[in-house]
Amino acid sequence: MGPLSEFLSLVNVDNFEDVYSKDITDDVYFGMPLESIIECEKRLRSQDSRCIAYFSMEYGLASSFYNRFSINRPIDIKNKSQENEVFSNFRLGDYFFTLKVGDIIDMPIYSGGLGVLAGDTIKTMADYKLPVAGIGMLWNSGYFKQRFWFKYGQVPEEMHWDHATYPGLIPLKDRVKISLKDEDIYLRLWKYYVYSYKHDYAIPLILLDSNLSENSEKDRHLTDQLYRSDNVWIKIMQRVILGMGGVSALRELKYNIDIYHLNEGHAIFSFIEKARGLPKEQVQDIRKNFVYTCHTPVEAGHDRFSHNDLSNVLNPKDLELTEEFGLESKNVINLTLLSMNASSAINAVSLNHQKVMHIQFPKYKDRIDYVTNGVHSHTWISSRFKELYEKYRPVLGDIEADPMSLSKVNRLRDDNEFRASIWNAHQNNKIELSNKLSKWKLDKDIFTLCWSRRMAGYKRPSLILEDVNRLIEISERVGPIQIIFAGKAHPNDDLGFTHINTMLDKIDRLTGSFGSLKIIMLENYEIALAHMLTSSVDVWLNNPLPPFEASGTSGMKAILNAVLQISTLDGWIVEAKDSNIGRIFGYCNKEGEIGNESELHLEQDSKELHKALEDMARLYYETNKGTSVNIDSEWIDIMINCVATGGYFNTYRMLDQYKEKIWKIK
Repeated sequence: MGPLSEFLSLVNVDNFEDVYSKDITDDVYFGMPLESIIECEKRLRSQDSRCIAYFSMEYGLASSFYNRFSINRPIDIKNKSQENEVFSNFRLGDYFFTLKVGDIIDMPIYSGGLGVLAGDTIKTMADYKLPVAGIGMLWNSGYFKQRFWFKYGQVPEEMHWDHATYPGLIPLKDRVKISLKDEDIYLRLWKYYVYSYKHDYAIPLILLDSNLSENSEKDRHLTDQLYRSDNVWIKIMQRVILGMGGVSALRELKYNIDIYHLNEGHAIFSFIEKARGLPKEQVQDIRKNFVYTCHTPVEAGHDRFSHNDLSNVLNPKDLELTEEFGLESKNVINLTLLSMNASSAINAVSLNHQKVMHIQFPKYKDRIDYVTNGVHSHTWISSRFKELYEKYRPVLGDIEADPMSLSKVNRLRDDNEFRASIWNAHQNNKIELSNKLSKWKLDKDIFTLCWSRRMAGYKRPSLILEDVNRLIEISERVGPIQIIFAGKAHPNDDLGFTHINTMLDKIDRLTGSFGSLKIIMLENYEIALAHMLTSSVDVWLNNPLPPFEASGTSGMKAILNAVLQISTLDGWIVEAKDSNIGRIFGYCNKEGEIGNESELHLEQDSKELHKALEDMARLYYETNKGTSVNIDSEWIDIMINCVATGGYFNTYRMLDQYKEKIWKIK
């Protein structure tokens, strides 16, 4: 049997002859090796491996640039990158020009950090050749398209993309059915293969889609938009589809799964699906197959549903089981409690987050471990830094095979050639960014910092703009400053919306200061844009209110590219605080207390932030003389510290810890 015949015997591709045979041939899958898929598909069906199903509501795969598939058919225009508006204090530029990054969109089945972490995780699983199947949702309308309207702030628009011409994505003939209290929901299965960096192994990502003619009109739209929160019934149904539909899909595909990993509690109805109809002792026994990762200390991140709302969806036996494991108080079911009670292992996503969870859930203190998040180095190290690390392979070793070897960069601290090279690699990245934003007069020799992530109240996106007069004074006295913002607020997050509106208003008032203080706010913060920003600015700004950032990962991407940090002491930074990767400032919660996420400490923390900013700007201009660079500067020492620290904060160390502490596999 040849590779194509074997593939088709394992993967039931819909419309193969008419459509997909153009891209799946004798030994090629959309430009990638077909045999790499066959190996994982066979392992998932065997009895010889402890196979893992990894459930996540969202996946950010960097599919526009990392392991990008080719396609022999025209790509629908909806899958191509669009021009985005820019809002800055150089309004003439905003009026005449737009910004476009890349030529194809990332597959729009993610909203932000949780999805990008899931994508980085499954890519690393492929690198490690683990027998894994990813379970997610095919979001027909993605998350949303962001527009900035001055005086109105963020205006969300519905986005559209074309599944049939997205490279690498295939529909299956397989269908599954979920039986609920008053109706059945039918789901189509799609697959997208996540390849290893060597392209010698590929993990299937199974995506669930309710847009079928067998469903009612309202049910067809359940997999339209990610994170619909304006309708309780839709929220419940999306979680039911991910959990119950995911288990049904694994069963339909005949995958032999031993470990069900819940990346957040959205998929906990997978446990209900597995436990349905079992005697009580067997229900308790299947807990050993479930593990749960919690990603949020923020109260809104813990899903709660009333008995009445769940009773409108679940059949009585499923509802009884849900209440048995998840009842928080009279008539309220908490999916976080349900997930912890149904799992044999629980983990927070940083040491500091573990401490917070111990306070929030004291009864579970002895069971809550932690595995600090990481980032996928092959995705996030820029090409120039990959070349730099390869040049110094005799000292660093094979960074591709072992990203933890980045810690060896300390051995090059006294090597003047390396110090000059690390500065030049960064500066060349910054030149590329400056060229991309040349219409807004971005300058490669001006101190540049960036705040980019989800716009949420506790992340305090507008903190640096709290006292714009102080910001202007620093830029005029110490040296000019360039600030870049990017990020989306959830459409129903009023506080996040308010932050964006406030920021747009303050930026508009700073048009007269453009000579010394440039501020640029970018629409539609997506993975391709994140890749450019995290590798190109001088300083990455991270100022959440402690202790409400569970981990954070954007700064981890930046340090892989020697970008310095200004941060509050929260999330992953707590574990890097002694590594001297920049400046730490601001409020800290008292030991043993969480505090109030609505008390943002803006006034005092903005003063401390501006003090740290001034310190860093002064050091930058002592280093970068415009026509020359002081390679003996402390700035370059800190760049080296950043890279060395990146040797720990990656998904390879993270998966090693999951294998040992959570999955208990070798």
